[in-house]
Amino acid sequence: MAVDKVAGMGRIAVIGAGMGAMAAAARLAVAGHRVTVYERTETYGGGVRRFERDGFAFDTGPGLLPLPAVYRDLFVKTGKEPLEDCVELVQVDPSARHVFADGTEVSLPNASRAGVVAALDEALGTGAGQRWGDFLVRAREAWDRTRRPLLEEPLWPDWQVLAEREPYPSVPHKKLLRTRRASTLYEIGAWELRDPRLSQLLDGYALAYGLDPGTAPASAAVLPYLEHAFGTWYVRGGIRELARAVYERCLRRRVEFVFGAEVARVLEKDGRAAGVELAGGTVAEADFVVGTGPWRLGGLVGSRELYRAQDVRPQPEGRYPGRVVVCLALRGAQEPGAVHRTVVHSPDAEGDLAEFAHGELPDLPTVVVDRPGDPAQRPDAEHESVVVTATVPSVAEYDWAAPGAADAFADRMAAAAERAVPGLRERLLWREVRTPLDTERETGATGGAVPPPALAAAEGVLHPSNTTALPGLFTVGGWSHPGGGLPHAGMSGALVAGLIVEGPEFRGSQ
Repeated sequence: MAVDKVAGMGRIAVIGAGMGAMAAAARLAVAGHRVTVYERTETYGGGVRRFERDGFAFDTGPGLLPLPAVYRDLFVKTGKEPLEDCVELVQVDPSARHVFADGTEVSLPNASRAGVVAALDEALGTGAGQRWGDFLVRAREAWDRTRRPLLEEPLWPDWQVLAEREPYPSVPHKKLLRTRRASTLYEIGAWELRDPRLSQLLDGYALAYGLDPGTAPASAAVLPYLEHAFGTWYVRGGIRELARAVYERCLRRRVEFVFGAEVARVLEKDGRAAGVELAGGTVAEADFVVGTGPWRLGGLVGSRELYRAQDVRPQPEGRYPGRVVVCLALRGAQEPGAVHRTVVHSPDAEGDLAEFAHGELPDLPTVVVDRPGDPAQRPDAEHESVVVTATVPSVAEYDWAAPGAADAFADRMAAAAERAVPGLRERLLWREVRTPLDTERETGATGGAVPPPALAAAEGVLHPSNTTALPGLFTVGGWSHPGGGLPHAGMSGALVAGLIVEGPEFRGSQ
């Protein structure tokens, strides 16, 4: 798809101040462009938000940062101050404690395959760790096969090749006279891991990224591999501090932000994008426009088709799940040795699958419990802030606005979280419940959906290219290539900046 290359300084209008958009804005400003970001809300960060009350603070979006190298690269390329001079990164160890329905618990060391194997063998029985370790070796092969085309390069024009072959090297499974290979995470769990707790461990990674564990492709094995290979990190003060640092980097590069400015239309002149018109009628001309999610962007270009018939088409955002986040303000100090992240797995594994197949919410959902123990997140040492998160069907399948619906599900989440937080019910001062309706209000995503990362395979997940059929118009962020997640958003910003600065010959980072 042709992209015109503009010599010298150009004017660039960016729609939205999400993490991907800000990553693109900072890179483009360093390249000499005049960049203005138009954000319809009153703050930056997209889904990376913070809720504050009575001296407590809570991350209501991502709680941890995988693959921090993406943001280290952003800060190296956009200024003299490295990322670690702007935020304090703390490696979380263990990466997570997992609590299963049968009472089994296991804490997985951060970025240590040998440590994970030993921990699983001790907790689940001899052989369990080795099966998981062998799975991670195969997951690495899937990662090596897909890393560049899915994360570091613009989406290939012949993207169909990414959907022709499952990159995960499944182990042959013989049943009766047939030999089959796993094509979904569910089948990996049943045929290769052969332990319901290991299967739930694997399912938990799919749920965390907003994927259906029952239908997620086997290539989603790269998600646990990412954690084990590159570690999991916390940003002191909360992940919102990362958004603040990226925003301030943009300001230092003289990116202009206009908040409370909703874009109503993308302007077109001589067959290319020529700026934006705001809801109040103000017109801002530009040489390039960097847009939000393709599904919503289509409504800003009138009857024009954003993509050709052979391109990856934007899927309705509301088809993907969202998240419920419960912020808990607790009295009493955190107990010594408390783990930062605990995943409490549902006692009804099939309920997790039914949640996606039929839009049914399990009685006790799988929840992620984050206990940062961060002084910046609490009023004093005699209190604690806790965030409990569950992946849920979209608004279209469950009415979160119905009286009592959100609180009823929050009660079930809190009941599950009690297995991770001693005395939770007695310690509770108050709670704040945030549903997909809040996500929709803050990010604009239909139904409050959260975008999954791109995954290769016949039944994989591919998002539309960062280029469009309208020259000069690009898309950035979780709903565009390479998909959702903090690292993926940062990579989408790098890809868009490269396509604008270098033109159609840009082939990604080397």
